[in-house]
This record gives sequence, C-alpha cells and structure tokens, in this order.
Amino acid sequence: MSRDWRSVGLVAGWQTAASLCYYSIFAATGFVRESFTLSESLVGLFLTAALVGYTVTLFPSGAAVDGYGERPVMIAGLLALAAAAVGVSFAPTYATVLAAGGVLGAAYSTAMPASNRGIVAHAPAGQTNLAMGLKQVGVTAGSAAASLLVTGVAAVLAWQVGFWVIAILAVGYAALFAARYRGQEGTGELSVPDVTGLFEQRAYAVLVAAGLFLGASIFTMLGYIVLYVQDAVGASAAIGGIALALTQITGSVARVGAGSLADRLGGARGAALVALGQLGLGTALFGTLAFDPGSLVTVLVLFAGLGLSIHGSTGVFYSCLTDLADGDEVGAATAGGQTAINVGGVVTPPIFGFLVETGGYDAAWALLALTAGAATLLLLLVTRRT
Repeated sequence: MSRDWRSVGLVAGWQTAASLCYYSIFAATGFVRESFTLSESLVGLFLTAALVGYTVTLFPSGAAVDGYGERPVMIAGLLALAAAAVGVSFAPTYATVLAAGGVLGAAYSTAMPASNRGIVAHAPAGQTNLAMGLKQVGVTAGSAAASLLVTGVAAVLAWQVGFWVIAILAVGYAALFAARYRGQEGTGELSVPDVTGLFEQRAYAVLVAAGLFLGASIFTMLGYIVLYVQDAVGASAAIGGIALALTQITGSVARVGAGSLADRLGGARGAALVALGQLGLGTALFGTLAFDPGSLVTVLVLFAGLGLSIHGSTGVFYSCLTDLADGDEVGAATAGGQTAINVGGVVTPPIFGFLVETGGYDAAWALLALTAGAATLLLLLVTRRT
C-alpha cells in the first residue's frame, strides 16, 4: 500500500472514531427519553443542542486547521470527544444532558474541516472523490458501531456503559493516530476565514444552500429512526438500533461507489451530478415513508435505500465543496458547507417531533420529502454552474 493510501486510511480511521463518539447520542434517544421522561420534541431538542455546539465552533475549528494543520486539531478533537461522551453518560438532569450534548458537538466540529484537509493533502492524483468517499465511510461506520454498541450494551447493562466503552476506544485511537500520522502544515497564523471570497463563487453559494436542506434531511432521519421503529412499527429499541445501523451500512457502500463514479465523471460537476441522483432517489423514499409502509421488513428496506441515497451523498458533496475552494481554504470552505448542513439539522428535528405529536409520522416524513426535494433542485443548479 502506498504512503498516500496509508494516510487516507489513518484519516478514515480517525473519522470512524470521532463519529463513534458523536453519533452515540442518536442511538441513545430512546434511553434518554425514558431516563428523563421526555416528549418527542424534547428529544429533538437534545439532538439540536449537540448540533448547536457543533455549528457555532465550526469556523474556529476550520481556522485552526488552516492555521496549524490538521494533525494537532484531530488529536485534540478526538480526546475532547471521548471526554464529552463520558460527560453525557454522567449527566444527572435534562439540563445537564443538554449541556453535555453541546460540548460533544463542539468537540466534533474539528472533524470535517480537519479530515477533509487531510484527504485533499494525501489522496492519490485522480482519486480524490474515492478517497473522500472512503473517509466518509468513517462517519457511517462509526454511526453504525455506535448504534449497535449503545443499544447492545443497554440490553445487558446500563446504556451509560456503552458511552464509557466508546470513550476508551477513542482515546486508544488518538494515541495510535498521534504516533502514525504526519499531517500537512498550516499557514502558521490563526486568521479569520475569507467567507466573502468563497461566497462570491455562485456554485459554492448554491451548494452551501443545498447543504442546508441536506442536513435537515440526514440529521432528522438519523435522530428519529429508533423512535419510529419503536412507536410506529412496534419493535424494540434493539431492532431500532439495527435499522439505524443498516442505514449506516448502506450509506457506507454508497459513499465508496458514489466517489468512484464521480472520479470517472471528473471534477466538481461529476460529484454534483452523482449527488443529484442520490438526493432525487431519497426524496422519493421519504415520500413513500409518508404513506405509512407498515411492516418492519418494508421499513427496513426503505431505510436501507435512504442510506444508499440521502446518507450516502455526503462524500461527493464534500468533494464538490473542496473542489470549488483553493488548497489553503479547504478548512474554511468545509466549515461553510458544514455550518449550512448543521443549521438544517438544528432547526428540523424539533419541527419533526412536533409534527409527530400533532399529525403523526406520516406528516413528519412528508416534511423530509420536501427538504430532500429542495436539496435536489439546488444540486441541479450546481451542475449547471460548474
């Protein structure tokens, strides 16, 4: 294996460990609801608290990556994620679990700016989309592992123990990463990102707008899969965890396949075209969920399809995003796109929960069909501007 692919593999492993920490809260929604006696809307607010912490620290993280390089930011970020995961498990009240979720999100803000910069720096020539897709598999792999670990441990022990195991794994990988990975140096200065210059590119601005609706679709879907399987299908939390893990697994497969296809098509436009097809399919699948598919098997098939489409589109989304930025602005460009994704994720889960309480899951899934449809239309504009 070449040195470049070894570096890509180390970055992908780091992304897996970071996502294992962050997405543990999505797997724990049912347990948090029971522990603190929450409504669906308050569960959504818990997820929102993590996303708020994630969002408000993205640009500082992006600036740190561009200024000091990705390696020190990634090491510090993973250690902070481990500590925050332990904090969530020990939170005694709903207010403190909200605060702990916010800290967890802030620690995760290091992930996309740093890992994307690492991929751009080390991906073999002509294979950046594939390398980005492989790195993004770390998100789905970490999420799937968190789903199985948290729900599986909860079946035999307390759900909090799963968070302790996750923290131990994260600290172990941080030590390995520090020993093996050699990153790219930054500019040596911590400066305010040139956001205005980035948004002067029309394609970048439209892509960021698409990210707003993409984030609304992905984060809300992931946050409510377990609850939907419990409430609407009547299955256990463990089966809900399997459904969530299945979505992550198919998302992993799609990210690799989409990245490979985008490399063949070439450039930012190739990545945007692949994402366009995935988002169009996701819109149709959300629409099908809105008609109450009923059986567990059908629901599992639909979530597997949403993994292939909606959840599997982020690798080519980030590839398109970084293709539109200069090399020394990858951190800032990623922060802009990720901020839009997170804002969609901050706003939408509580609305989804409110619709569940007032109109049922059919109305709530229809909302995500609309958000995915809006992202599809904006991606169509991106393909015409790249």
